[in-house]
Amino acid sequence: MSAHGKSLKTIEEVALQILLLCQFVVGSLANVFLFFYNFSPVLTGFQRRPRQVILSHIAVANALILVITIFPNNMMAFAPRSPQTDLKCKLEFFIRMVARSTNLCSTCVLSIHQFVTLVPVKRGKLILRASIPNLASYSCYSCWFFSVLNNIYIPIKITGPQKIDNNNDSKSKLFCSTSGFNLGIVFLRFAHDATFVSIMVWTSVSMVLLLHRHRQRMQHIHTPNQNPRGQAETRATHTILMLVVTFVSFYLLNFICITFQTFLIYSHQFLRHCSEILVAGFPTVSPLLLIFREPNHPCSLCFNC
Repeated sequence: MSAHGKSLKTIEEVALQILLLCQFVVGSLANVFLFFYNFSPVLTGFQRRPRQVILSHIAVANALILVITIFPNNMMAFAPRSPQTDLKCKLEFFIRMVARSTNLCSTCVLSIHQFVTLVPVKRGKLILRASIPNLASYSCYSCWFFSVLNNIYIPIKITGPQKIDNNNDSKSKLFCSTSGFNLGIVFLRFAHDATFVSIMVWTSVSMVLLLHRHRQRMQHIHTPNQNPRGQAETRATHTILMLVVTFVSFYLLNFICITFQTFLIYSHQFLRHCSEILVAGFPTVSPLLLIFREPNHPCSLCFNC
């Protein structure tokens, strides 16, 4: 590779790392704000709503994904760092996958909760009211527990950087390596993600149909007074739909990027940074979406127009 090609590659990498750093700053601040906003009722002695419980867990998972994905592997352009150790590689990859699985599961729980809230059948309302105190907490903690069990094999499959003789790429010794991922593990990982994504898509389509039917019924009722609770539920449903669409979009783009990264030899480092930007995209965008779409949130007042 020529010196001009190396300089262009370095400029591309630095630009992507600056973008990752901006994602980390914006996403971390937004997730910390989202967590304390939804955790504050506990400090004042009030009981949190199920939505607030779920959003608190989503904020924690988002923050972990941003920290583990962006730091410390991607700041090499700004500060020199020593090679990774075997234990460090295992812990970083394990925490990243647990946080990612929890984020996926918690987002799925949030979409299911909003769908049950919209169900007009009294049976669904009774189930929701009876399970308000504990179901949201149990579901979120189950997501963490299930994510740990689902990724328990990762410390065995992840090792430190491989030492290769006559290696001209000095950056290869800074990245962890994987080994022993057979077809069964890949299929289980795909089935895990496909199950939660399918549930989110199903609940989203169901909510769209429910809102469409409700709008058709309301067209025949001519009344100047609208139900504030109905408006709040509709706005919350729109927010969940936007959240699910954002998650699925980033997930599919990241899947395509990983596919190219697997089968292409060149631009491997560039595709790796693009994949990390897509991984950090949802944890950065989702708290901003949840904050500015909340009708009672102070920040949303700026966007009422």
